[in-house]
Amino acid sequence: MYASYQKLKEEIGKVIVGQDETVKLVLTAMFCQGHALLEGVPGLAKTLLIQTISSVMDLEFNRVQFTPDLMPSDILGAETMDKDRQFKFVKGPIFSNIVLADEINRTPPKTQSALLEAMQERSVTIANQHFALPAPFFVLATQNPIEQEGTYPLPEAQLDRFIFNITLDYPSYEDEVNIVKNTTSSTKPKAGQVVTAEEIIAFQELVRKVPIADNVVEYAVKLVGKTRPGTAHATEFTNRYLEWGAGPRASQFLVMAAKCNALLNGKYSPDIEDVQEVALPIMRHRVVRNFKAEAEGITIQDVIRELL
Repeated sequence: MYASYQKLKEEIGKVIVGQDETVKLVLTAMFCQGHALLEGVPGLAKTLLIQTISSVMDLEFNRVQFTPDLMPSDILGAETMDKDRQFKFVKGPIFSNIVLADEINRTPPKTQSALLEAMQERSVTIANQHFALPAPFFVLATQNPIEQEGTYPLPEAQLDRFIFNITLDYPSYEDEVNIVKNTTSSTKPKAGQVVTAEEIIAFQELVRKVPIADNVVEYAVKLVGKTRPGTAHATEFTNRYLEWGAGPRASQFLVMAAKCNALLNGKYSPDIEDVQEVALPIMRHRVVRNFKAEAEGITIQDVIRELL
């Protein structure tokens, strides 16, 4: 798995300059059978990154551009009548290995919620019929954090189904120079295919089989417990600045992501440092600040780093 990860990074790096941490987190989400939410201002190659990752894997890819008039049937599919006057179910773009939900916060909650069952159960139910989605299955969603006109914030129940909330920052000066050179010349870099769907499923099974010490699991659970104000593990900082803490999914994802992080770093078992390395993107969208924190300029990142 470590060797395959290095090959994946090398191929993705032919198209995506920089963003090494983002690439690692997206691949970690895939290997943990999770979904990822990417946040960043326009022009940071969020969509290109996801398209490139799908191209280096032998996976079926579909992109859904979320708009205010999008309906659930536009994602899941719908029943239509054929020439013999028989109803037939026509599958929507959700029936893919990788689904890019582009600008997911631009569509109303009714359509956003169409993804809930698919993300959790990896299946959809339409007209009392149950349809399993292909394996492996990932939802990679993007949203713009600065432009909030005409947007619909994702409900907490849906945010909780994303293993990571990944924020993309502006590239460094050197990276931006390389980006401009690559995108303004006649040669277009292309990433080659590296892994198959069967290999990804094998990696997912391997991650679950990684042994983990009890003290590392206990650290992950206590870390999540610290985010819950008014509970036994809550710190004074938590009670002062947090309105709501993370749920049990955060503990599960911390352990799974720590296992995968250990494998990607060439280790056989995760330690506390692996948990700490993945804590911020896992907890960022599961913790709610109170008014006092907002008034004093305390960010979610500040809270999580304090608890680490």
